[in-house]
Amino acid sequence: MEAYLLSIGIIGAIYALLSIGLNIQYGETGLINFGHVAYFAIGAYASAILSLAGMSVGLSMVLAGLIAALAAIPIGFAALRLKEDYFAIVTLGFAETVRLVIQQEDWLTNGVQGLASIPPLFSLSSSLAQNRLFAVVIAATVLLAMVAVYLLQHSSFGRILRAIRDNEVAVTALGKKTSTFKIKVLMFGSFLAGLAGAFYAHFISYISPEQFIALITFYVWMSIILGGVGSMRGALFGSLVLVMILEGSRFIGDFLPGVSDVQIAHIRLGAIGLILMGFSLFRPQGLFGRKD
Repeated sequence: MEAYLLSIGIIGAIYALLSIGLNIQYGETGLINFGHVAYFAIGAYASAILSLAGMSVGLSMVLAGLIAALAAIPIGFAALRLKEDYFAIVTLGFAETVRLVIQQEDWLTNGVQGLASIPPLFSLSSSLAQNRLFAVVIAATVLLAMVAVYLLQHSSFGRILRAIRDNEVAVTALGKKTSTFKIKVLMFGSFLAGLAGAFYAHFISYISPEQFIALITFYVWMSIILGGVGSMRGALFGSLVLVMILEGSRFIGDFLPGVSDVQIAHIRLGAIGLILMGFSLFRPQGLFGRKD
């Protein structure tokens, strides 16, 4: 039971890193990014490839985050001239492009076969002790990310981001180059997503293109909506709530004997949808969001 709970907590922390990165982009700046999973995938594959090539796991994870951040620059320049809805479409297309490149470039990513035997973050004789230490490290990383975002929110940079979100035209009229701020925010959020991908790769030890579909991005969106847009506590607890909903719904079959696995899958999706609808109706601002 402890191993299972640790695994759930680690996956929840990975989603928390993704949610914090997306929350700073949308909650603070108003950027609708539907391609967040692309940077998650870039971070996972970059760290896996570098560590399999012989680089230390810690260094490969940091470099993976930086590579993901750099990958946000071209999409930022290409898409920031577009309106919000077109920007969302471009980021969604970028994510699918990244997945297809990973799938096709066998020489680097091993294509649809994926990368196996990815080195763990820690090499201990006991898998339980290994997961305990992994949980401590990723929890500390999430805490550092939250502190960094808190400092950013309460700085002049953060105030400009919120001004861009509320009235970009006014900020431009004051002489601020909003595109620079947006690209920096995209890079910061992408760094966290890349770091989350690196943690994921070294925790799962196997990655393939099918693990980085658009559904992951929408799970992250669900996390920040459940927790409350713009709230770092919301990003953290929303991720944990989402993982509990996704995992808890797996046990529906225990209460419905005689129902096939295919039917259970449909019932599970319906149950998740009903829970999300309940949040939308009775707590639309999220767990930690402010009421209008």
